[in-house]
Amino acid sequence: MTPWLRPRVLSCVCLSSLAACAVGPNFHRPQAPKDAGYGVAPLPDKTTSTPGPSGDAQRFVMGQDVDYRWWEAFGSPGIDSLVERAFRVNPTVRAAQAALRQAQQMVYAQQGYFWPSVGADYTFERQKLPGNTASTAAPGIQGNGQVLVPSAPAQPLTFNFQTAELTVGFVPDVFGENRRKVESLDAQAQNQRFELEATYISLASNVVAAAIQEASTRGQLKATREIIAHNEKSVAILRDKFEHGYASAADLATQELQLAQAKSQLPPLQKQFEQNRDLIRELVGNLPDQDVSETFELESLKLPTDLPLSLPSKIIEQRPDIRAAEETMRSANANVGAAIASMLPQFTIAGTAGGTATQFSDLFAKGGPFWSLIGEASQPIFQGGTLWHTKKAADEALKQAAAQYQNTVLQAYQNVADTLHAVITDADALAAAAEAERAAKTAMDLAQKRLDNGYGDHLAELAAAMVYQQAVLTEVQARAIRLGDSAALYQALGGGWWNRKTGPLTGQNGEGAAAAAGMSLAAARATAAN
Repeated sequence: MTPWLRPRVLSCVCLSSLAACAVGPNFHRPQAPKDAGYGVAPLPDKTTSTPGPSGDAQRFVMGQDVDYRWWEAFGSPGIDSLVERAFRVNPTVRAAQAALRQAQQMVYAQQGYFWPSVGADYTFERQKLPGNTASTAAPGIQGNGQVLVPSAPAQPLTFNFQTAELTVGFVPDVFGENRRKVESLDAQAQNQRFELEATYISLASNVVAAAIQEASTRGQLKATREIIAHNEKSVAILRDKFEHGYASAADLATQELQLAQAKSQLPPLQKQFEQNRDLIRELVGNLPDQDVSETFELESLKLPTDLPLSLPSKIIEQRPDIRAAEETMRSANANVGAAIASMLPQFTIAGTAGGTATQFSDLFAKGGPFWSLIGEASQPIFQGGTLWHTKKAADEALKQAAAQYQNTVLQAYQNVADTLHAVITDADALAAAAEAERAAKTAMDLAQKRLDNGYGDHLAELAAAMVYQQAVLTEVQARAIRLGDSAALYQALGGGWWNRKTGPLTGQNGEGAAAAAGMSLAAARATAAN
């Protein structure tokens, strides 16, 4: 081959390999389930309303998008500050950010195989040849005219010998094996991106849930302490009556049992409260002895009255778990193509150029330079079934990923439907609890009025007060549940991550990696469409 033709041939081979189509199935994004909905029966226009905190009627706004900062709908500066702090310092976020950056670096590493590999090598030798060795074992005539052969009579020959060479190797991606591997790794990087989004959503949801739980537990503790105080007064009265013969031992024992039962409710609530505070500290990166200044009461939390309700067809776009499952399926799909390509002919081009001489200055002088150009084609013929079974395994992995994707979609729609049902029925539950609280309040007021008028019984008044506090405790729980349902709906609808004005919050140098991940995704899909 003439020298002027060699670079042209190499260029043609490179261009043909880049233009070749990748073998294997091309990935197509799944469509949303047809006629998907959130329930058999239509949703009501709004929920039941109840006077008091967290008792407003809630309206479902079909098609309204979810705000990225959805937690601000609860109107709590304390929640806002804790969420922002958790986003900055929570270790799970940093771990997810690092996982995304690691996955993207793996994409970059695999993309490197699209380029030729270039290596340089330099070798220095000092040799001593025996005098009776044939002259062919010696370097011979050098570029500077020096003759290195054993002299006669036979004498050992000692000399230095240096070699410098540059090697270029290229593996044309004729059947797209490397492109499929890049596509698979890119899908894994996108999977990590959606895992990061899910981490942010879960973290915000956990902070909101912890704040609601604290507010609820504070209310329950207050009501429980009131119940204990009323029981203590009842025991004191009965004990006094018993000592004066106006009450039986059985009556006193029954009342003491009620007091003991009421007191037994307090430690679990105190434990729940302290553990919930520990959780809040952990969510914002604090140790248990590093308290946070934010505290929460039910009265300070606002119930969102207009709840966004995404169209059912949008759920597969919005839920990070569905998008992550989709990317897992795309990765498995690309692996099938890579397995097919590994069964087809492989082509390799290698070129070497360099020089040899006894002196460094003569390496590339006349007589020292050398070069070689090697083209190789290989076709696997028998590998003991390894390549075939690897391909079959990739097929089954794709089927598994498709089934897991379908299951994720079903669970996501169920999650939204369950949350909507909870929003509706828990509003009814709060209305019933509030009605019971009002009835208990009326009974307590009447008992107090009878006592004030001189014909009531103090024990009866205390008993009515205890019934009222028990109703208050139930109502506190119901109000907290309504707040929790709202937070759960925002999470079930995907948390609004797609409405963030900036890119994924990937941490140090992460914005560029995430942007590159998106570009790589688009490039991979364009390649797969060829």
